[in-house]
Amino acid sequence: MVIVGAGIFGVAAALELRRRGWEVSLIDPGPLPHPEASSTDISKVIRADYGADEFYTELMEVCIPRWREWNSKWGEELYHEVGFLIMSSEEMRPESFEYESYQLLRRRGHAVERINSKKLSERFPAWNSKKYVDGYFNPVAGWAASGAVVAKLVQEARAKGVRLVEGKLFACLIESDSRVTGIETRDGERILGDYVIVSSGAWTPALLPHLADVMWTVGQPVLYFSLADPFGSPYNHVFDIARFQPPQFACWAADIAKTGWYGFPALDDGTLKIGNHGPGFKMHADDKVIVPPEHETRCRIFLEETFPEIANAPVGGSRVCRYCDTWDGNFYIDHDPSRPGLFVAAGGSGHAFKFGPVLGEIIADRIEGKENRFGWKFAWREKGTLSAEDARYSDLK
Repeated sequence: MVIVGAGIFGVAAALELRRRGWEVSLIDPGPLPHPEASSTDISKVIRADYGADEFYTELMEVCIPRWREWNSKWGEELYHEVGFLIMSSEEMRPESFEYESYQLLRRRGHAVERINSKKLSERFPAWNSKKYVDGYFNPVAGWAASGAVVAKLVQEARAKGVRLVEGKLFACLIESDSRVTGIETRDGERILGDYVIVSSGAWTPALLPHLADVMWTVGQPVLYFSLADPFGSPYNHVFDIARFQPPQFACWAADIAKTGWYGFPALDDGTLKIGNHGPGFKMHADDKVIVPPEHETRCRIFLEETFPEIANAPVGGSRVCRYCDTWDGNFYIDHDPSRPGLFVAAGGSGHAFKFGPVLGEIIADRIEGKENRFGWKFAWREKGTLSAEDARYSDLK
């Protein structure tokens, strides 16, 4: 088995296939974790909040206990269950992402708590409770140190006998008798296997250009504010970091269906990450891009309205997160019907990382032709008409 790409899809698949007895070669340009991969960051949100989309909510219900198991196995808390606070500047109404998420979670037995302005002011005082009037808090959610998680999985894969090939760039597929039988790297090495799994995240559309109609690379801006650096802010302001850490602060989304803003509690070093899940901009994964200055301006306007205490906090860093978006927001985990021997596990669309604990099983079951109750969602499909449910929530997956 040859796997191209050692992000969350690739390393999860490598571990599960190795556990099932396959000989696995995992190929990546490196270093691992790859510094430009979307999963190589300080944090990713772990949540089951998916509007009315019961499929992803159910899938996450399987994942969260496994995130806890990973913490226990590794003896290190890389998944932080600090909760997820979703707030709206209007009363939650049917068909809104906030309302549908809240109602579905309640119906499935989750102990979500409705939060109004008064409760927001009392429990999460850094928020502007005059602007945000309705929402809910989901305690069974949080964030994972995503880059560190991938590093752990790579280390585990190596220990389990996966052959890790770093520093190799994919050149082309090798085909024999109308079947994909391996890959050739740019330095001419040929690596053969029964199947080739391409799980190269944002690089997948470039490596497999015949998929350009169903998946593409998109850049999304991320800013890291530094609450521990008063001298970087105007007026040498000293920030009260505790007000931006649990239990007074959680992972959050603010009018996300309208604005795209989401973020995380401050780390102990004062780093506070804020992302925007919006349309982004199309790019090649190898492009050297930076967060445009106007994005910081937009973010500071948002902070002034939402977390006014840190509206002038200095920016300690920025990043363009490389998504591999699909036309319907769902992943592709299946055999390529036009190329026997080729399997694609990609198209994370900005929300795949949280499913890391189950991705390996789904990929391995699809490879081996076994039933998997979640696999149907990621089966091969041509670009077409979205279902009503997918159309309503595809931008927030």
